[in-house]
Formats: sequence, structure tokens, C-alpha cells
Amino acid sequence: MGRALVLVDIQNDFCEGGSLAVTGGAAVAARAAERVLDDWQGHDLGHRDYTAVVATADWHHDPGEHWAVDGEPDYATTWPVHCAADTPGAEFHPALEPALAHLDEVFRKGMTDAAYSGFEGVAAGDGHTGLAGWLHHHGITDLDVAGIATDHCVRATVLDGLREGFAVRLLTDSIAGVAPATTEAALTEMISAGATTDAS
Repeated sequence: MGRALVLVDIQNDFCEGGSLAVTGGAAVAARAAERVLDDWQGHDLGHRDYTAVVATADWHHDPGEHWAVDGEPDYATTWPVHCAADTPGAEFHPALEPALAHLDEVFRKGMTDAAYSGFEGVAAGDGHTGLAGWLHHHGITDLDVAGIATDHCVRATVLDGLREGFAVRLLTDSIAGVAPATTEAALTEMISAGATTDAS
């Protein structure tokens, strides 16, 4: 049995000051980095919690109607321009920087369409390996999930992880949602689908 930490979309555009900012995003970045560094220190002592640490990232080239380029976004299926590939907004938040050297892989998603789940992404390392295949190849059975936003990409990643047969635990101190009502609904949905939380 192996456990992986999955960091969902902890990018500048989803944190305070970004084009699609979520309140608490910077704090999530800092807590995620602390978790990764604490785990890596355990590496030297032979008791790491995680077999692997991976991150997902929106990496939009031309995602079509996902971006509301010519009109007002509805914040349901259309959004402000965000996480354009190779721009500062698509980069990981600076608070996550100390952890980046310890990532085993980054999975980029949404190049040419909308993509919410990290399981829609492909490995930056080879440009084709999907997250599920990568995790299975590395003997991962359990996932801890953190990141942004609880009610969108975290939700989609957790639900897909469960569908792919992983045991999924949500790290409630390391997530941030867009709005209270949708965040609460997403938490209820994820738990009803079989996810656990670090508080349960």
C-alpha cells in the first residue's frame, strides 16, 4: 500500500491577487508546503507518510468557451481568463515554492478545453501519462488531497479518485473554496461518495 499527496491547482491565479482568486488560497499554499517539507524530513528518518507527492495545474492554451473572452463569465461554465500556459498566473504560488523540489510529477490539464479534475491532466514529464495510470504504476492505493478550490477542482479530483478505486482523504486544513454554500455542498458530496477527512 502506498499513499500519495495530491496538491490541486495551487497556482497564482487561484490565490489572492489572481484573476480567479479564492480567499485563503495563499494560506493553503503555505500549509501544503509545510506538509511536504515535514514529510520530506521524515525521509531521512525512514518514516515518510507519502510514497509520492504530485501536483495538478490548469495549463490553458486555448480552452474555448471555458474562458469568457468576449463576454461576462457566468462562474459556472465560463470563467475569467486564468492560468494561461507559460504566464505568471499559471505558476505555482510562491508560498509553495519550498516544496516544488520534492514533487514527483506535475499533471497539467485543460490545454484546449475545460478540465476540473486532476485526473484529466497529463504528466509534464512526458506529456501523455495520466494521473491514474501514474499513481497505479507507482503502487499508490490511497490519496490525501489538498488544494484549490474545494467546490470545483478539488471536488472533481476527489470524485474521480474514488471512481478510479483509490481511497481518498481530504485534508480539510489545506483546502479553500469559492463560496460557503457550494463548498459545504461539495464536502457533503465528496463524503457521501466515500471520501474521508483528516478530522474523521
